[in-house]
Amino acid sequence: MIILTGAAGFIGSALLRQLNERGHSNIVLVDDFTDAERYRNYLGKSFLFQINRDEFIDWFQKTHHSIDAVYHLGARTDTISKDKATFDQLNFNYSISIWNICSEKGIPLLYASSAATYGSGDQGFQDDHELVSKLKPLNLYAKSKNDFDRWVLGRKETPPFWAGVKFFNVYGPNEYHKNRMASVVFHACKQIHETGAMKLFRSHKKGIANGEQKRDFIYVKDICSICLFLMNEKPESGLYNAGTGTARSFNDLVSCIFSALEIEQNVSFIDTPENIREHYQYFTEASTDKLRAAGYSGKIRPIEEGVKEYIRNYLLENKIY
Repeated sequence: MIILTGAAGFIGSALLRQLNERGHSNIVLVDDFTDAERYRNYLGKSFLFQINRDEFIDWFQKTHHSIDAVYHLGARTDTISKDKATFDQLNFNYSISIWNICSEKGIPLLYASSAATYGSGDQGFQDDHELVSKLKPLNLYAKSKNDFDRWVLGRKETPPFWAGVKFFNVYGPNEYHKNRMASVVFHACKQIHETGAMKLFRSHKKGIANGEQKRDFIYVKDICSICLFLMNEKPESGLYNAGTGTARSFNDLVSCIFSALEIEQNVSFIDTPENIREHYQYFTEASTDKLRAAGYSGKIRPIEEGVKEYIRNYLLENKIY
């Protein structure tokens, strides 16, 4: 039996689809299932049953003997929230509870970390354990993720295999419910489709032109393939980056979106809102050396390919993956 937390969400539901495609249906879904809008994400997929996240820890402690693996993707992901108590509860303490049970009962664990832990990127983007204590995340969400990474690296008692996967900028189907936290691709597609034009944030950093802020954008299907590889092959336990390994500018990304929509490019720039300007990441780029050295040989789509598939096969068709 496989546990999947965050199963009604963006990445969790995509991972559920890929688990199904690989012949797995003995899956227990864990999430807050009170959000009726997200029902579409797991409709028609195969699983055993679902359990509310508030009831899961007690259930897990009693039912551990039949669990083969845990994918812990559930988290509060709001990057501008100031609600530290919620981050402590859902991203840190909840994860500790899952870790402790997996360690005690010998259950492999993969959990979602985040590239947001790298902060401004001053320390680079190497998934090196020695770097974790030096990182300075720029918001409470990122801090909660880095705090858990640091806690994990201090444990003597661990699951038989564990991986903390640092997701970079993920885009793709099943993110429609994330509102302002949805990817740039999702919001840009909607804006361009409705207005024929796109507004990007102006650069407020010397030496970086407008639209040349760069991120490592990775398609959700590739994220899921990486997670499945790590759990199935079980290389050395540790933190692993999950990105393309190539930073791309917002100008490049938007060009791909206009192309996928077959609309002539029309881009203008607006000031970055002051409430996020101070904590804005101007560059992210995953080092994928560790992942590749662990044996991952899967193709990771460039934005030209991933964005086109996402828009034409899912967004424009209003389809779920």
